[in-house]
Formats: sequence, structure tokens, C-alpha cells
Amino acid sequence: MANLISSIKFTGFIYVFLLFLCPLCSLKKGYAVEANEHIKKYVHTLEVNSLLASDSCDQSMIDKASSLQVLHKYGPCMQVLNDRSHVEFLLQDQLRVDSIQARLSKISGHGIFEEMVTKLPAQSGIAIGTGNYVVTVGLGTPKEDFTLVFDTGSGITWTQCQPCLGSCYPQKEQKFDPTKSTSYNNVSCSSASCNLLPTSERGCSASNSTCLYQIIYGDQSYSQGFFATETLTISSSDVFTNFLFGCGQSNNGLFGQAAGLLGLSSSSVSLPSQTAEKYQKQFSYCLPSTPSSTGYLNFGGKVSQTAGFTPISPAFSSFYGIDIVGISVAGSQLPIDPSIFTTSGAIIDSGTVITRLPPTAYKALKEAFDEKMSNYPKTNGDELLDTCYDFSNYTTVSFPKVSVSFKGGVEVDIDASGILYLVNGVKMVCLAFAANKDDSEFGIFGNHQQKTYEVVYDGAKGMIGFAAGACS
Repeated sequence: MANLISSIKFTGFIYVFLLFLCPLCSLKKGYAVEANEHIKKYVHTLEVNSLLASDSCDQSMIDKASSLQVLHKYGPCMQVLNDRSHVEFLLQDQLRVDSIQARLSKISGHGIFEEMVTKLPAQSGIAIGTGNYVVTVGLGTPKEDFTLVFDTGSGITWTQCQPCLGSCYPQKEQKFDPTKSTSYNNVSCSSASCNLLPTSERGCSASNSTCLYQIIYGDQSYSQGFFATETLTISSSDVFTNFLFGCGQSNNGLFGQAAGLLGLSSSSVSLPSQTAEKYQKQFSYCLPSTPSSTGYLNFGGKVSQTAGFTPISPAFSSFYGIDIVGISVAGSQLPIDPSIFTTSGAIIDSGTVITRLPPTAYKALKEAFDEKMSNYPKTNGDELLDTCYDFSNYTTVSFPKVSVSFKGGVEVDIDASGILYLVNGVKMVCLAFAANKDDSEFGIFGNHQQKTYEVVYDGAKGMIGFAAGACS
């Protein structure tokens, strides 16, 4: 703890110094209280056991009509077997980041999309990089409930359908059967709806001129099938007819037994765009602090008055661009040239786990954080996370607070659950940030650092907001 106290402002030194030199001083108690408050302001102190995942589900009630309960797709609330290690999760995360970097490079004209995609493994053997959190929505008439991964980096919503003409992966519910729904209709190739799909993602059936879709992900996993309309049910009062979605009849990859994907990007076929008349392209979510807890995904509605807003950068097409302007450790802003962030730019993403930073910025963060952690034994990290500690001989640990600042004066004080990541229990606990390959690659503000915040996406106003303490 001594090294952490040393990072507190000079006034904190005076208070602690007087506690020892003036044991009979009438001001001793006041100094102690104020010094303790200084330490709390810049340091998290937790029991080591609280860092470990729980096997029991702690569900929170949802009290908003247009809200869906958010679960971690491998958490106990999903009630499915999780045989994935943290090393596999991190590999999955890197595959997603590689795919996003390739897509963004193609959008920005860097010309390295094909090169990066061909370097990705064709069969990774793990869950594809489409996000960690799921919600349940209704499809069809009569309504059937399906668990979908929600993803701010994807446009089209799709679910596995019967019959499987190619391959299909195991899922929690029965696959959607369009023949049992009275509201299902395929989309014609000549329709305006079919043309909403990017040319690289659409096709046409030669036999009946039916619009087809195909989504290929970064590790060469995919979903393909009919582009169709169906009734989507968010709640009893929020029902949308003629909702465009993909009825996947050939799907490759593991989604934690989710039935498919809920697209929340800003593309024209995403859910926010299709429901804009009711929700005004506004949605928000709160990701829980642990996989055993629940959060929410809310559409429309009132926004927390405590939310601070930063403008959406228009530079990234269907991704939500965001401008990082600084990083602080234990209350002190790091000496990072602002051009490091502006040169590359950044996005916010619900599917990427670990925040990616330009190497120059990550080096400053790593060194400042590690300096405050000198009391704890270091341990070797893995390929992604390299600033790691062994907490196995401790009952409590203290580590510095980290905050990320965005354009417009918005500072996100990362929750304690979002600063560290357990790779191998408490024997390998790592700083949950990683460096990109070079400073020219785009930064990504990941979901691990978004935990417990209400993250508001206001597409109509072009803003993203953050409100602390929205879920636990």
C-alpha cells in the first residue's frame, strides 16, 4: 500500500506524516480521515476472492417496458456448459479485433483488408468474435423466444432457421421454423429492402428470385440464408412487423448456444435504424460487473441525468467512432501527446472485451500502473495481456484507479471490475488493456471497461453517453 499512498497529492503526505509525529495532536483524527479519503479517491481495495467468478446466478429485475435483460453468454444465468478457458476468450477477442481492424482499414482506404483476412485462421475451434452478452427477443407469429448475442459492430439481425441446408451449430432453444409463423415472408431480389444489404453481403436465388444474405466473420465463420421479414417482439407493447432479418440455413461457429445475433450498428438494416420511428435511433445498455450478474439493454426512453456525452465520430461508417483524449492513473493524467489518439481514432464496441490502445499510449499506462503495483509479485502474462501479478498469497489487494477521457470533457472512471482481468485465477491477474500492433491502428474501447456504466447510443443526435453505477 505504501507505493500507492506515495502517488497521492502532497497534502496526503502531510496528513500521514503528522499521524506519526503528533500522536497527541487534537487534529490527528481529522488528518487521518482526510488522508484516508485521499487514498480512496485514487485507489481500489478489494478482497481477492471477490475477483473470482461465482457459480450462482444473481438476476436483477428489469422495470422498463422497452428493456431486455442482458446475460453473459457463458455465465451461470445462461445455464449452459462453459468449457472455454480465459486464454481461449482472449484469443477469440483478438480474432474479433483483427477482423474489425481489417474492415476499418478497408473503409478508410488503407488497402490491407484482404491481406489481414487471409492471415486469420479458417477454423479457430472457438467461439467466433461476435460479442459476449445476450438478450432474449421474440420472433414470429405466434411469438417464439430466442437468445441472441447483441453487437454494436454488426448490422443485420439473424437467427438459425430450419431446415439446416448446410451446417448449424448447437443452440439453447429450438431453431426458428419459418413455416410455423404466419408473418414470415421472404424478400424479393428486386425489392428496395434487398438493396439495403451491402453488395458483398447479398445474393439472389436463381430458382425463385429470393434475396439471400451472407455474413462472413473474421475467423471465416459465417451465417447465410434467406433475407426475410418477420414480426419482432421486444416487449408486449413494443412489437414491430415486417422487421428485416436473416433466416440462417447454413451457419458455422459457436455462439455460446445463442440462436444468432442482434445487430445494433448504425447501418440501414440494423435494429436501431429499422425501429427509428419509435426509438429515434436511441438505445442504451449496462453490462454487469461479473458474468454471474445481469444487466439490461434498453431502447428509447429517458436517459440518466448524470450521463456525460461525447460526439460520435463519423469516420468509421457503421461503427460508432469515439474520440479518446487522455488517460489517468491514480488521479494523474498520463503525459501522452494528444496526436497519438487523433492519428488513429477509435471506436466503442460492445463485442470487443479488452480495450486496445496505440502502443505509445499503452506503454505510458502500463508503466504508470506497474509503478503503483511494485508491492505485488509480477508473473508472466500471455500473448495479449503482459502486465500481470500473482495475488495468490493475499486476502486483499489495492490497485490504482484508471480513467479514460473523451472529447467534450467526458471522463469515464473505470469500475474496479473493468481494470483487471483474471487469466489464470488469482495466480495471473492482468491489467485489462492491450496495445495494438502500431500507433496507426484504430483504438477500441472494449466492453470490459464499460462494465456497470449505462452506455447511451443516441444516433439521432450523434452522441454517446456514459452514466456511472447503472447496474452492479
